[in-house]
Order: sequence, then structure tokens, then C-alpha cells
Amino acid sequence: MNLKKILIAVDNSTCSEKAAKTGYEIAKTFDAEVALVNIIEPIPANINPDLTLAPVFLETYDNSEENSNMLLKEIEGKYSLGIKTTYLSVIDNAAHGIIQQSDEWGSNLIVIGTYGRTGLYHFLMGSVAEHVARKSACPVLIVPNKYEEKEE
Repeated sequence: MNLKKILIAVDNSTCSEKAAKTGYEIAKTFDAEVALVNIIEPIPANINPDLTLAPVFLETYDNSEENSNMLLKEIEGKYSLGIKTTYLSVIDNAAHGIIQQSDEWGSNLIVIGTYGRTGLYHFLMGSVAEHVARKSACPVLIVPNKYEEKEE
């Protein structure tokens, strides 16, 4: 397996931190570069009582983009081990955005965390990690939230 470009999908959750740590360790092993991707989910338009759509303000997206960049810097600072890191931040649906960014950047592996939800929530919401794994053109490593690396 030729791992030269590893895409790590992150949000502000502990499961994405575990994915970032794992992804960077793999990158170090294979001397690969890393892209951190954070997807900013679109804000659904509000419907006013008179059934017209309320405007979605662009400042909201600007603020989200700023928060996204801060998150990516923080993750890189904690886990990068000095590895060259590219930031990717887009407004999109999570699974679609991750796959599209992976294709555009040309990654050889996607690393993504999962919350490990089950039951009705999983049935209704699906799993971003599962969707990415099914639709991705490259291998996907799903790091479970329960994953704890053993200290040597």
C-alpha cells in the first residue's frame, strides 16, 4: 500500500481527536503528508410564520470558517509530530464533503473517527464514517471512540 497522502476528517469531538492521533502516527510511519478536513454543515434556512424563507447571514459562515481554521490549527498543534499538514475546510454535507475533498486532494487513505452510536439514532441519522467508507475511492480507516492505544 502506497500511503503518501492521508486525509484526516476532524470535528470538535474526542473521537475525531483519536482519529487525528492515529492518522498522524500512520503518516509518520509511512513518511506521508496529511490534510486535515473539517466540514462546515450548511445551516438550514428558517421558515418564517408567513412561509417565506428567512435569510441565512453570511457572517455565520465567516464565523464558522474562522472556528474551523482554529480547530485545524489546534489539532495540528497537538498531534502533527512535525508532519506537513494541509488545511481543508468547506461548507457541505459531512460525508459528501469528506469524499470530495479526498478526491480533489488525491488522498491514499482517509482516517475518520466514529461515535459508535447504535439503535434509533443510528437508524435515523446513519453514520458519516459508514457513508464515507462505502463511497470513497480510497481505503478508509475508522477509529472507534472506544479505541485506546496501549502504552508500550
